[in-house]
Amino acid sequence: MHNPIQIKDFSLPFPHKICFENFSTKISFGDRVGIIGRNGSGKSSLLKMIFEQNPGIAIAHVPQIVEDFVSLSGGERFNRALSRALSKNPSMLLLDEPTNHLDHHNRQSLMRMLEGYFGTLIVATHDRELLRRCTDILWHIDDGKIRIFRGKYDDYVEEMHRSRQLITRQLELLEREKKSLHQNLIWEQERVAKSKSSGKKKVADKKWMKSVGDLKAMKAEKSQGNKLKAVDEKKQKLSERLSGIRLPEIIVPKFHLSHQDVGDKAIVSIVDGSVRYGDKIVLQNINLSINSLERLAIVGDNGCGKTTLIRAICGDECVVKSGDWDAPNPRDIGYLDQHYGNLDPEKSAIEIISDTNPTWTHAEIRKHLNDFLFRKNEEANAQSKNLSGGERARLSLAKIAANPPKLLILDEVTNNIDLETRDHLIEILREYPAAMIIISHDENFLERIGTIKLEINNPAASGRGIG
Repeated sequence: MHNPIQIKDFSLPFPHKICFENFSTKISFGDRVGIIGRNGSGKSSLLKMIFEQNPGIAIAHVPQIVEDFVSLSGGERFNRALSRALSKNPSMLLLDEPTNHLDHHNRQSLMRMLEGYFGTLIVATHDRELLRRCTDILWHIDDGKIRIFRGKYDDYVEEMHRSRQLITRQLELLEREKKSLHQNLIWEQERVAKSKSSGKKKVADKKWMKSVGDLKAMKAEKSQGNKLKAVDEKKQKLSERLSGIRLPEIIVPKFHLSHQDVGDKAIVSIVDGSVRYGDKIVLQNINLSINSLERLAIVGDNGCGKTTLIRAICGDECVVKSGDWDAPNPRDIGYLDQHYGNLDPEKSAIEIISDTNPTWTHAEIRKHLNDFLFRKNEEANAQSKNLSGGERARLSLAKIAANPPKLLILDEVTNNIDLETRDHLIEILREYPAAMIIISHDENFLERIGTIKLEINNPAASGRGIG
């Protein structure tokens, strides 16, 4: 067990943005916290801050990208790292996107384990099922603040929906009031102008003494001045109310993936193939054909060889191939791997896109990055190593789209993108007309895209078969 942990004035500023500031709360033993928010909002950094500033308690932290066990798959790396963390019997467990690389079996096993975990759990995730089953406190990072909600995820979603409806209604009423005030102001100006004109005419016709006319005009001007002042004060109060009501922004990404016309023909063909690392055979008896209009989902347990097969198709020299292989030139393949290896960590988004398509003007580069949500100068100029996992995923897609491939390969593409971006990505991929190979444990994602599944699940004496 651990004593209550006080978090006081946590802030996370970067040169290009402020993720959150002045966050204070108390963590009690047994709390089950889910950290949610858009990509780049600071979820991973908040976990690291809690880990680094509480060295006096038994605390374990499994990060989003596990650097150890490099020869293993993403799911195997996480399982090893989690086992190592749990072996220390921690009273607090910090997990960053723990279900990202897990197959269905391991994912369900993790959730059952977390449901029975005795200590304090803090998990940053986009996984709705994990949030529903394993958390009862939410920390939502948004607009530079962290909002705390004590309750279930679905209750929070419903409250946010009601709040959004209420704020929308308030904004509509305020807009109507502004229009009404503006119309009243116009009417008042017209009335005062008529009053002045009438007074001048009556003075000219000797019906009023000039002093009476002046008095009437002064009264009219004073009345106008008072009403104008009242209108200005009202407008000022309305402006303050409007600035105090923030409707959470709903970002609609604009991913424009296109392709080079390759016709309806086989783009990948493998006959009696096998792949190995050194003397270790990973897959054998590979017989596979994909035409230029097909979308293939490669599925199977963690460590079965899915990523190795992809690397072989991409021409990775570390993978030794045998058999008859026919695949596009690596330059004609758009490959988004689990760890965003197509990004130079020292270069900015602008530099990466410029290198990919040197003929583009600066304006064309910025327009392209804007479609992938890199809208501010600070975001577009930040080194890729300083971006969040989701931001790197978007930048990797932007790089691929800047030089359209004949074959698009996505390896666990939904792992680090937020829920809004995931839904829009599905719609884009559904319309993408060229060949795709996808590795994913996200069944809903694969079903909505409409893929043909190829499962690697037949152990051989020295490897696995696929056909």
